[in-house]
Amino acid sequence: MKKSVKTLFLAAAAVSLLAGCSGSSNSGSAPQNSQTADTQTSSAASEGGTSADAGGSGDTGSQSPADKKSYTIGIGQFAAHGSLDNCREGFLLGLAEEGIVEGENLTVLYENAQADGGIASQIMTNFASQKVDLICGIATPMAQTAYGVGRRQNIPVIYTAVTDPEAAELAGADGTPVGEITGTSDKLPIIQQLEMIRAVLPDAKTIGIMYTTSEVNSLSAIQEYKEAAGDYGFEIVDVGISTTADVPLAADSLLEKADCITNLTDNTVVASLPVILDKAARKNIPVFGSEIEQVKIGCLAAMGLDYVDLGKQTGRMAAAVLKGEKKASEMNFEVIKEAAFYGNTQVAENLGITLPDDLMASVKELFTEIEQ
Repeated sequence: MKKSVKTLFLAAAAVSLLAGCSGSSNSGSAPQNSQTADTQTSSAASEGGTSADAGGSGDTGSQSPADKKSYTIGIGQFAAHGSLDNCREGFLLGLAEEGIVEGENLTVLYENAQADGGIASQIMTNFASQKVDLICGIATPMAQTAYGVGRRQNIPVIYTAVTDPEAAELAGADGTPVGEITGTSDKLPIIQQLEMIRAVLPDAKTIGIMYTTSEVNSLSAIQEYKEAAGDYGFEIVDVGISTTADVPLAADSLLEKADCITNLTDNTVVASLPVILDKAARKNIPVFGSEIEQVKIGCLAAMGLDYVDLGKQTGRMAAAVLKGEKKASEMNFEVIKEAAFYGNTQVAENLGITLPDDLMASVKELFTEIEQ
């Protein structure tokens, strides 16, 4: 009798256990056989995902860009100088305006190539190996390298400070991207620059320009200068360089031929601008800049761009790509169309030059000393 009671008790417990197991299945659903369930789990794993819990957590690799809560981007800057630094600063500000903030939901990998193409390639390869969500290439050579790596690894690229995206083969003649790459151009306001130089130096006849022969952005700007200079009574004299080591001799040669010098946004030249400014000051020859940072450190004046604003514009474009709102290939490159006048009264005083009243009336920023 005792044995029979014990047997009945064990049977009841087994039934209760089986009922509990069946209760854990979805209510109202037909029971699934174990083979089907195992197949579904295996299929999810093979797609790179793991089973998400009730809170929706799981492998972020299966999420769309719009669903991602954080991002990792690589910023590659071609050279170390103020205008490109401003681009980088503005780029992060533009992202922050769109809610993508470094240290909160954004991890930034930053590298500078020091104007070396080989280093630029290494930087981009490293970014790709770390599987960044997006690459920002600052300046033309870096943008070209970023695209070469990005298209092989399916990583979108946003560039800034690319003077001529078409000449750099990053965009078509109508501004459309050649692939998953877009950004902003720092195309020089060359006509306004020539008008400004003529107003400041009414008797000047020759303008000297130094440029890097391997930078397509500089070749494009030189050509435009030569085509327009005659309309303002100028002749362009130019000298090409390959590396920063060429700058001192090239500057000496240029200063023997020119009444003044104007700078492009040439990365190698701008990185060595203090050398050019020092040599020009000894000969009392004015040097004009192409943007605000060059005027700060000793150029007389510029009709130029605000590179922080250019960077912000770029950051907003990058945010749209990261959030999945647009693909890079769906956005034409953009240009800041308004140039502003910047002047340095300390440089003007050193040269014995008075900046014209009409330019001073429209000045965006005026510097009274030379920043070291």
